Amino acid sequence: MFDIKWIRQNPESFDAGLAGRGIEPMAEHLIALDKSRREALTRAQELRTVRNSLAGEIGRMKAKGEDVSDIVARVSQSKERQAKAEERAKREEETLSAALMSIPNIPANDVPDGRSEADNVEIRRVGEPRSFDFTPKEHFDLGEDLGLMDFAGAAKLSGARFVVLKGSLARLERALANFMLDIQCGEFGYEEVSPPVLVRDAALYGAGQLPKFGQDLFRTGEGLWMIPTAEVPLANLVAGDILDADDLPIRRAAMTCCFRSEAGAAGKDTRGMIRQHQFIKVELVSVTAPDRSDEELERMTNCAEEILKRLDLAYRVVTLCAGDMGFSARKTLDIEVWLPGQNRYREISSCSNCGDFQARRMNARCRKTGERNTTFVHTLNGSGLAVGRALVAVLETCQNEDGSIAVPEALRPYMGGVEIIGEPRRDGRRP
Repeated sequence: MFDIKWIRQNPESFDAGLAGRGIEPMAEHLIALDKSRREALTRAQELRTVRNSLAGEIGRMKAKGEDVSDIVARVSQSKERQAKAEERAKREEETLSAALMSIPNIPANDVPDGRSEADNVEIRRVGEPRSFDFTPKEHFDLGEDLGLMDFAGAAKLSGARFVVLKGSLARLERALANFMLDIQCGEFGYEEVSPPVLVRDAALYGAGQLPKFGQDLFRTGEGLWMIPTAEVPLANLVAGDILDADDLPIRRAAMTCCFRSEAGAAGKDTRGMIRQHQFIKVELVSVTAPDRSDEELERMTNCAEEILKRLDLAYRVVTLCAGDMGFSARKTLDIEVWLPGQNRYREISSCSNCGDFQARRMNARCRKTGERNTTFVHTLNGSGLAVGRALVAVLETCQNEDGSIAVPEALRPYMGGVEIIGEPRRDGRRP
C-alpha cells in the first residue's frame, strides 16, 4: 500500500513505476480521490466547529434567560449536515483505500524492464546439469512406476492437482522438509515457527494477497482462508507492532502445507507435482530496518541456494523483470532448478524484498532507541524451498536407468540410511 502524500509529491515517479509493470498512469486519479476525501473531512470539521460554537452560545443565552429555540434549531440542522459530511468523508476514504490496496508495489530502480519471464535476467548458474546415457524420465513416470506416487487415488479423494505419496517417497518428502528446516534454523539463524494455516481477512490484506487474489485462494465456510504460503502468518506476526530497531532483523522460518486454487493456471502442468492445490513449503521471512533490506535479500537467496548445493542439484538465479514480479515485491530473485525430465530450469524458490509495502498495510513499524518518531519496517520473504519441487528435482536428477532413485547423501541420515529407493528385491519386485 502506498502513502498518498508521497504520490501527491511524486506523481511522475509513481506513474513511471507503474509503467514498468505495464499499468496505465494512476497518480492523477488517486490525487483527485484524495482531494475529494480531504474536502469532505474539511467540511465536516468546519460544521463541527460551527456546531460547537452554537452549543456554547446556547449556554450563554440560557444563563441570560433568552429564547434559544432558534439557535437550537440551527444546531440541529448543523448536526444533520455534519453527519452527512462525515458519511461522505468515510465513503471517500474507503474509495481511496480500495484503490490504493489494488495497486502493486513499485519496482526498485535496478529491476530490469520487461513484461514476461522471457525478459528476466540470469545472474549466475551453479552446478552442471547431470548428463545421462539413457533418456531420463519425468518425476510422475518414475513415481508411478515405483508404485509410490498415486495421482488416481488422490483424484478419488480430492479431484485433480493432488497426489498421494507412499512409502519411501512420503519419507523422502518429510526428509527434505526436515533437512531444510535444520539448515535454515540450525545454521542460518532463522527461528522456527509453527503458525496457523487458517487466517482472517486482515492477514491476507496485510501480506498483499487480498483483495486482488481472492480467486486464487481457498476459503472455509466459517470465513477463514487457507494460506497460500506461510509468508502470510509469518509476516503478520509483527502487524500493528512498534519494534525496537535494535532487535532487527527478525528472521523466521516455517514448514507448512499451503493451498492454492491455481485459478490462473488452467492447462499448465496438469500432470505431476509441479503445480498442485496442496503442497508443502519451507518459507523464510525477514523483518528489517529500511536501510538493510537490500543486503538481506542477498542473504536470504544465499540461504535458499545452500539447500540445492548440498543436494548437488544444478540451478540458476535470475532477477525477475518488472512485469513478472509478484504483487507485493519491489525486487525478486528466483532460483530455478534443473529438471532433466523436462530438460529445462523450473522455479523452486522466489526471494522478494517488499520494502515497506506490506508494512504499511500491516502498520508494522520500528523505532530507534532514544527517538520518538517511528518508521515502517521492510519485509522480505522467500521459499527455502518448495518441498514438492525439490522432491521432483531429486527424483529426476538422481534416477537410475532401472527406475530406482539414488538418495542424495545429505538426506540419508533422514532416511534411516537408505541409499536407494526402489532397488529391486530378489524376487524382482520393488519395495
